[in-house]
Amino acid sequence: MADDLVIARGPFPDLDGFDQARDADATASSTDLSSRFVVDDPDLLYLDGNSLGRLPLAAVDRVAEVVRHEWGGRLIRSWNEGWWDAPTRIGDLLAPVVGARPGEVIISESTSTNLFKLAVGALRARPGRHAIVTDDLNFPTDNHVLAGVADLVGEGTRVVTVASPDGVHGSMDALLAAIDGDTALVSLSHACFKSGWLWDVGAVTAAAHEAGALVLWDCSHSAGAVPVDLAAHDVDLAVGCTYKYLNGGPGAPAFAYVRTDLQDDVANPITGWWGHADPFSFDLDFTPAVGIRRSHVGTMPMLSLLGAEPGIAMVAEVGIEAIRARSVALTTMLVDLVDVHLAPLGFTLASPRDPARRGGHVSVAHPEAWGVTRALLAEAGVVPDFRAPDVVRLGLSPLTTTFVDVHTAVGRIVEVVRTGRHLVHRDDAAAVT
Repeated sequence: MADDLVIARGPFPDLDGFDQARDADATASSTDLSSRFVVDDPDLLYLDGNSLGRLPLAAVDRVAEVVRHEWGGRLIRSWNEGWWDAPTRIGDLLAPVVGARPGEVIISESTSTNLFKLAVGALRARPGRHAIVTDDLNFPTDNHVLAGVADLVGEGTRVVTVASPDGVHGSMDALLAAIDGDTALVSLSHACFKSGWLWDVGAVTAAAHEAGALVLWDCSHSAGAVPVDLAAHDVDLAVGCTYKYLNGGPGAPAFAYVRTDLQDDVANPITGWWGHADPFSFDLDFTPAVGIRRSHVGTMPMLSLLGAEPGIAMVAEVGIEAIRARSVALTTMLVDLVDVHLAPLGFTLASPRDPARRGGHVSVAHPEAWGVTRALLAEAGVVPDFRAPDVVRLGLSPLTTTFVDVHTAVGRIVEVVRTGRHLVHRDDAAAVT
């Protein structure tokens, strides 16, 4: 094969499904907000919105305003002109997206920090119980944090990790068997990071409550793509990032949710001044704030916090039900295309086939997944991501990914493998995958 071989970029009208993709775009145009985002390269197919969402045009203007006018002109006066209340104000904007009530969501710190705070608070709210139940589909950092929490709390606290039967689907039966009278906390990812498997939030939460345990959901891979319905399911605690389907920007502050009636019972173990009832009294004795603000610790990074607001606002504007309908249609089309065009090339579906149990991304496994991923990035104008050992993950951000994008991306994957370009890139190195 020639080193200067050019991968066909499409669209691929001869590839089955093109007419359906084009017609779906025409039908679903009201939920296509791609024109409201920065698209630097129109030929680039960005299928990694489940890892980092595109940049909203409104965020460009908002950050410029914060830098030039609020920081540059108003200086410290800006704290009393919108900065101080931004974490709760934006939290209330996000609340309907995750099915929470006003005053139950705050933008604060990172997902891992919020997970730590809420997990410690939950364990202390259930004295005499020693088990944290999670699973091996959880985002590994969450498991690392939970293990650290168990070690910190001590007194026999342990993490019980439920095994998936196949690395794709969770086992409700195994999870229920692990929850018992010694369980203090059940902590899971709503949408699993590798396969996209969706736990049944209502069923798991009810089972935890029946055993007297609290439940803590990580909604990082579902917020903005899948309804979570925290209040409807009586969820106790939740966390999630804002930079995936919420398009908040790299490293933007995360969110924490605490059900209203638990806000005075789940104590924040990191007692910082932003969680103080009267932070500007500078009292040496700590008095926790009332309500969701007590989940705070320290000063928020205002540039990234306020830069996240436009993306969250767009998701709230469209509504999570409409977004979910578009997401299901996009991922279902992709699964169908995988069956027809990628399976003959050695790919297997590594996500749930049932859309009710599938989040916003579709994973496919291939023995040369690393080379496929690198070839798509280097030569085919497709941005997916790779998850070890053999998964190419395709994130379909509902507001910015079109149906023709999905069809064209599959065509480019076919071209990469058909021409053998993935073998050229099998030894590529990259720090971030």
